[in-house]
Amino acid sequence: MNNEYILEFDRVTKDFPGIRALSDVSFKVRQGEIHGICGENGAGKSTLMKIITGVYPFHSYQGRVIFNGQELMFTGSSIRKAIEKGIAIVYQELALISRMTAGENIFLGREPNTHGIINWHELYSKTQALLKQYNLFFPFSAPVGKLGVGQQQLVEIAKALSENAQLLILDEPTSALTETEVDTLMNILQKLKQEGVTCIYISHKIEEFFRIADTITVLRDGKTINTKKTGQTSIPEIIQMMVGREMKERFPKHEHNFKQIVLEVKNLTAFHPEYPEKMVIKDISFSLRRGEILGIAGLMGSGRTELVTTLFGEYGINISGKVLLNGKPFIIHSARHSINNGISLVPENRKEQGLILNQSIMENISLPNLIQFSNAFSINKHEEITTCQEAIKQLTIKCGTLNAEVNSLSGGNQQKVVIAKWLVSNPMILIMDEPTRGIDVGAKYEIYKLMIKLASQGVAIIMVSSELPEILALSDTILVMHEGCCKGILSYSEASQERIMTLATGYGECFQNT
Repeated sequence: MNNEYILEFDRVTKDFPGIRALSDVSFKVRQGEIHGICGENGAGKSTLMKIITGVYPFHSYQGRVIFNGQELMFTGSSIRKAIEKGIAIVYQELALISRMTAGENIFLGREPNTHGIINWHELYSKTQALLKQYNLFFPFSAPVGKLGVGQQQLVEIAKALSENAQLLILDEPTSALTETEVDTLMNILQKLKQEGVTCIYISHKIEEFFRIADTITVLRDGKTINTKKTGQTSIPEIIQMMVGREMKERFPKHEHNFKQIVLEVKNLTAFHPEYPEKMVIKDISFSLRRGEILGIAGLMGSGRTELVTTLFGEYGINISGKVLLNGKPFIIHSARHSINNGISLVPENRKEQGLILNQSIMENISLPNLIQFSNAFSINKHEEITTCQEAIKQLTIKCGTLNAEVNSLSGGNQQKVVIAKWLVSNPMILIMDEPTRGIDVGAKYEIYKLMIKLASQGVAIIMVSSELPEILALSDTILVMHEGCCKGILSYSEASQERIMTLATGYGECFQNT
């Protein structure tokens, strides 16, 4: 192998029951470069990374993977062996132990010890030195469960950095980060590049490649489409290679046409379920109409998720204020109570809150909807299968069979399964918390079209999103939050990125247009 390259994929092919995930994938990664990999959900990105990191043994796929001049031939699940060879990965889905501190998570399994007794002083000294080296800022001696999602993502990144890897793989590293945290990550990658570390950077945010990557490889349907120098391509060209067609517009056209009020929230206040003295929702009021898309904007930790999960009956305690559903008092009671009253929630964290990973696609879609397929004695399997097949077709979920485990799907297709099961429930109000997080550009467009179609049919939608272009393009009305408060409610015609950010950062006068 040419010493110019640290990693080479040579005709790598990988099959799962009923589906080919990778087909003759071939490309090379130069030593010391930042190499971007992009593609739609199901393109094979995650499968490829699991091969590199030893999750899939070499006898389970065809072709060769060469690292530092030697073929990788991992047997069994060899994640630790991959780390020993100098390969570390930060997965899109967090793998932290919530009750352990950040420092304990970073050095888990590698704790400094003397005769089996952990040296806690050394562990936290190493943690502090690591964070200082890379300008990372989060409370490393607090349980990670008390940290925000963005800070937990930084813990995962710190954990990978502590391995002193030659090859660092980052899978959707900025999906939960604030702009400031993204800047920090970009600086870290530049520092690692100067130190000779090679990075593979996977993201659905294509603009990030043009900010940080030297080279971009595009995968589609498990195949290598092309590898190009970043300076020799463009965002439209990358998108066209990803989806196999030219996309002339990022967002579908949306007519702002909504009807009578379906939900009224008046002076809603709620407290943290684990820390009852902490108020998380503070005196929030808004209304929602049939056919309306209400976007909820705000920075990480502003209370967006706390608001929608409280309304769904799954979060806040000591709730006060008034909620009216179709003009009648609605008592926030439980998720089942909300579902029975026509309210559904696509949660922010699909793996922990939205799916049962070791069950099949059909079982996940059916679970909250079994009453539709059953009578007092049995389940109508034909109706269940037909309904699930229609949902899969509607959302273009890439899978071999209805009976495939959800855990075998890519992250984006898992997200589509979550959305599918709530569409089957035929909701009157559909709450979608970060519905396109981890979704590729082509699938995003399909989700946007689906949301607009549902709204045109009279479904009222509440959408939480960290992407301001998404909020501005899809919302009829925008509620902006800061520190648990509603700082303003804007109509689509008066909203702008600058106006939203002014409110989201706590500046500007509080106002409402309802």
